[in-house]
Amino acid sequence: MEDLSEFLRETDCIDFSNPLIVQKADELKAASSDEVDYIQRAYRFVRDEIPHSWDARLTVVSKKASDVLKNGTGICWTKSCLLAALLRANKIPSGISYQYLTRADDASDGYIIHAMNTVYISPLKKWIRLDARGNKAGVNAQFSLEKEFLAFPARSDFGEKDYRDNHTDLDARLKEILNTSGNILEVRAEW
Repeated sequence: MEDLSEFLRETDCIDFSNPLIVQKADELKAASSDEVDYIQRAYRFVRDEIPHSWDARLTVVSKKASDVLKNGTGICWTKSCLLAALLRANKIPSGISYQYLTRADDASDGYIIHAMNTVYISPLKKWIRLDARGNKAGVNAQFSLEKEFLAFPARSDFGEKDYRDNHTDLDARLKEILNTSGNILEVRAEW
């Protein structure tokens, strides 16, 4: 059996013992009928109630899950930390997966690192990926146990990559970028 303990631990970015996270996790749990319903409610909360900073043109830099709740905004990196924190607060294993995508419709403006969540669905004994980035025109990520409905498909003809990885915490390079940024709209990350 797979050891899931690393996907349940608290980190500096996935700070699920923070009172703001605990309160929101308790609120979502009270409204949920079971574990899968809780996962779906947490996902929809992060996707729909927390605007993506770039979409909303908000400059504040949220550096960890509790910052996203406090500031009411975050980019995909920290929105994925928030969803992981809400899940781990209720003992649901969760991680972070990445894509390497163009900033524009083509490679003319360079590339970005996009983050999403991995979630272990214990009744089904399998991992799924959920993208809580936030929907907008042309972006329609959805909750599904059977099929992925991510914000962005990786287009290999533009050099994009879907790493299909599963990490226990936000990548250290992304943390460093967040910790040294004063305006989230100026953040750039490639690797």
